[in-house]
Amino acid sequence: MNDPYTIKVDFLSKRHIALVLSSLLLIISITSLATQGLKKGIDFTGGTLVEMSFPKPADLGELRGLLLEANFHGATVQHFGSSKEVLIRLLPDTALNTAALSNRVLGLVNTSFSQTGELRRAEFVGPQVGEELSEDGGLALIYALICILIYVTFRFEYRFAIGSVAALGHDVIITLGVFSVFQFEFDLTVLAAILAVIGYSLNDTIVVFDRVRENFRKLRKGTPIEVVNISLNQTLSRTIMTSVTTLLVLLALFFLGGEIIHDFAMALIIGVLVGTYSSIYIASPITLALGISKADLMVVKVDQSELDKIP
Repeated sequence: MNDPYTIKVDFLSKRHIALVLSSLLLIISITSLATQGLKKGIDFTGGTLVEMSFPKPADLGELRGLLLEANFHGATVQHFGSSKEVLIRLLPDTALNTAALSNRVLGLVNTSFSQTGELRRAEFVGPQVGEELSEDGGLALIYALICILIYVTFRFEYRFAIGSVAALGHDVIITLGVFSVFQFEFDLTVLAAILAVIGYSLNDTIVVFDRVRENFRKLRKGTPIEVVNISLNQTLSRTIMTSVTTLLVLLALFFLGGEIIHDFAMALIIGVLVGTYSSIYIASPITLALGISKADLMVVKVDQSELDKIP
C-alpha cells in the first residue's frame, strides 16, 4: 500500500461529481436520440450514392437547387474529402436502376451545372437491406452486452458483471449521443467502431477488476473504497499508455485516412476517451455501490479432513 512507485490519486473521492457529469451526458444523449435520432447513412436508409469530381470547387447550393428542380426530392449533397469532390445521396427509385440513375445525374450536372463533372462511383442499397442492417446492428450490440455480462459473472462476480455492463452501456449511449447531437453520419463503419469500443472498454475494465480482486485477497487492511482506489492507481500507468498509443493511431486515421474512414475513426476516438473514463468512474463505483466486499472474493478453503470423509 506504501509502494513509492504507485501513483496516489484519490479517484473515488470524485465519484459523485463523475456521477453528475455522466448523468448529464446520458440525459443529453438519450434526449437527442429520442427526438432527432441518428443521421443514418445509405447503408441503413437505402438509396443510391453518387460520387463526382469537379475541376474547381463545387457550389453545393447550386447543385442542390439543380437536383430539386429535376425532382430529385430528398437528395443530400456534401463535399467529400475536398471542395472539388461531391457526394450525392438519392432516395430509392423503383423506376431506375443504379446505372440509369447515376447517368441521369451525370447528364443533368454536365448540361445544367456551372462546370462539368466526372463520375467516380455509384452504389445502391435497397431499402429492405438497409432496414435489415439496422435491425441486425442493434441486435449485435444487445447480444454483445449479454455475452459480456455472462462472461464477467463467471470470471469474477455478478457485482463486477453489472458494473462492467453498466460502463459499456454508458460508453455506447454517449458515443451514439455525440453522433445524434451533431448529426454525424451513422453507417456500418461507425457501427463496427461501436462494437470495437465495447471490446476496448471491456478490456480496460477487466484489467482494473483483476487487480481489484487480487488486492481484496492480498491486502489485510483497508476499506473496499481504499482497495479499489489502490487498484486504480496501480493500473493507471497501463491505462494511460494504452489509451495514448491507441489515440495516436486513431488521430492519424482521422486526419490522414481520408473521408471513407473519417467517421469510423471519430467514433473510436470518442469511444476510447469515454471508455477510459468509464473504467475508472463508472464500473468501479457501481461495483462498490452494489456492496462488493473482501468476503465475496476470498478463496474458500476446504478442510482436507472433511474431504477424506467423503466416500
